[in-house]
Amino acid sequence: MPDEDAMKLNTKGRYAVMALVDIGQNGKGFPVALSDIAERQGISLSYLEQLFAKLRKAGLVDSVRGPGGGYILANGAEKTHVADIVTAVDETMRVTRCKGETAAKGCMKTGTRCLTHDLWEELGQHIRTYLSTVTIADILEKRVKRDNSPVLMLERGAA
Repeated sequence: MPDEDAMKLNTKGRYAVMALVDIGQNGKGFPVALSDIAERQGISLSYLEQLFAKLRKAGLVDSVRGPGGGYILANGAEKTHVADIVTAVDETMRVTRCKGETAAKGCMKTGTRCLTHDLWEELGQHIRTYLSTVTIADILEKRVKRDNSPVLMLERGAA
């Protein structure tokens, strides 16, 4: 069955990245309370608790108990990659409409792949590769801003 949201990054991945960027920006090496992140980012505290259980299990954050407790980035902003965050919260980065059992053979009624399957599969690989190169530090230091993108540089003839 085709998946209409195949290219959409859902709230789990987006909110997890937002929360870890918040820690990178506001923690400065000190624990950040989930309630503070929830308030600043407009994310439900209970939803963040679910996400952080997964992020902690994946080794991306460490928890600090007690007064002044909260979460810190386990590996620092420079070594925390967006792809790892998205993967940790079980977010799929699939761009084809094939899913489950149909992924291997195709999603068409005939059981074959559509004519554009390889195009979307390649796009998905580019997205995964790109997100694996971007860190929390890159986001905080605005190194992912459109002005610096390779695509824009090609459009300007700079590359």
